[in-house]
Amino acid sequence: MANEGKKPFRRPREPKEFDDVVVSINRVSKTVKGGRRMRFAALVVIGDHKGRVGFGMGKAAEVPDAIKKATEAANKNVFRVQLTDNNRTVPSDALGKHGATSVVLKPAAPGTGVIAGGAVRSILELAGVSDVVSKVIGSRTSVNVVYATLDALRSMRTVEEVAKLRGKKISEIR
Repeated sequence: MANEGKKPFRRPREPKEFDDVVVSINRVSKTVKGGRRMRFAALVVIGDHKGRVGFGMGKAAEVPDAIKKATEAANKNVFRVQLTDNNRTVPSDALGKHGATSVVLKPAAPGTGVIAGGAVRSILELAGVSDVVSKVIGSRTSVNVVYATLDALRSMRTVEEVAKLRGKKISEIR
């Protein structure tokens, strides 16, 4: 054989723009005449560790299909997160709400790390935040926690944006 001792040909993969994390996989069932019909719902968060993050949900009869759909949906929902000058922490305190869930994000001193759990940690790490303190208040349903965290991140404003909204100079605010 001509191919003996050689490695099989593989196409080089394109470098991925975003890293992704599967936050949760839910099994849902629908009762029909013949019994229960199982399906899966996947929640995926993507980010580039440079301030861009997105999320998506996908539902399918098989887990890999649900994850694939969720990843495609996440790519359509990407937005930029406002971070401090050196992309280390969030610029100010923020509160995000969704349903019965509230997420509080607070800036932290250098070296603190990401003090968060579960879905909040994955989102903040994928966004590129390295020092932040967070607290989830109320319901801890992963879908609501993701929505509330993204709401908090969307509500962030830099000092420059606040100054512009108030019609003042940055030196007047500080």
